[in-house]
Formats: sequence, C-alpha cells, structure tokens
Amino acid sequence: MNDLLERFLAVDTTAICDADRTTRVLHSAIRPRSATTRVFGPAFTVRCREDFLAVLRAVETAEAGAVIVVDGGARETALGGEMFARAALVRGLGGIVVDGGYRDMSYVAGCELPVYSRFVTPRAGTASQLGELQVPVMCGGVVVSPGDLVLGDAEGLVVLDPQRAGAVLDAALAVKNTEHEVVEMLDGGSTLSDAFNLADHVNALQRGEQSVLRALVD
Repeated sequence: MNDLLERFLAVDTTAICDADRTTRVLHSAIRPRSATTRVFGPAFTVRCREDFLAVLRAVETAEAGAVIVVDGGARETALGGEMFARAALVRGLGGIVVDGGYRDMSYVAGCELPVYSRFVTPRAGTASQLGELQVPVMCGGVVVSPGDLVLGDAEGLVVLDPQRAGAVLDAALAVKNTEHEVVEMLDGGSTLSDAFNLADHVNALQRGEQSVLRALVD
C-alpha cells in the first residue's frame, strides 16, 4: 500500500482518469470540506440513513489508513462532524467520505484529515440504528466495495480496483510525463498544433477514418 501511495503522490486524479476511462468517479457534488484534499486508502464502507451510529462504529473499527466511505443516501443530514474527524485522526484513518451531510466546519475546514461530503448542514441524524458495515455501497453514484482503493484531490474522488491500481497508476504517471513535455513545449513558444497531431487528427475524422489525438513528444 505504501508503494501505491508513493505512486499516487506523483500523479493526480485527472491523470488517472485519462489513463483509464473506466475509472469510477464520484459525483462532483461530493466535495472536500477540510484543509487536506488529497486522500488515499482502502475503503471501509458504511450504509446508513438519517442516523450516524454506523459511522461512529466505523471510525472506531476501521484499521489505520482506511478511508470511511458512507452511503448516506445523498440525504441532507449530517452523519459526521468535528468529533468524528478528531477521532479519525487519533486512530490514523485515511479520511472520511460521506454521501450525505457533514457539519462543524469551524473545525473541519482547517482539519488535516481529508473530509468529503455532499452537503454541509447543522442538522445531525439520530444514533439509534446499527446500519451496515463493510458491504458494497453506492456513494456518489458509483459502487464502492470494502477494500476498494479510494483516491482524491482537489479535482474529485475516484475509486480503483486494488488489483489493478498499480497498473493504472503507472499509466497515469506516463500521462503526467507527457503533459510535462507538452507544457515545456508551450512554455518554449510552441502552440497546441505544434504539440499535438491536431491537423492530421481533424483531417482523418473529416474523412470518416478512425484517429486518436496524441502528443508529439519523444
């Protein structure tokens, strides 16, 4: 896992999506609420509705490094807040992602723990339902299973199959390296037409031929 983390630090979610178009991307409404946006770790999943007891249980049960992923039904009820974020930091968790509400932004906005949520709201849920832990859930419109790799940054959140994560991250690094070369060309005065096979690509498409837009780098 540490090796995968090092590889993720060299790329970003945009490169991951460019490298693998099948990457699961959570809905853009689920946004970072904390000072730290980059999140990485295996999913510890939670399903609950209008009740945060299952989230509390997850924070106290998940192993260090895990990312709590909460299927809250995309409802505008807070399923976590300052105390959960503080407790997650104590336990060394990797982050909290809630498809629902989160609160206590006076603390969370400056928190080092990555916290993502769909809503910010002062109204908390109840604490009387067990909910479900470590089952496949729907979060941000995508299925997340226990152990799936959750990665995020300022662009958003993605989910990878842990068995394929290494290959995808390697491909993402190749994308970033190409991007760096294109940026150097642009900084040196080249245009996008110089950096890409734009004219040939457009002409091929106009002729009804298959074509791929690609960077003209070594």
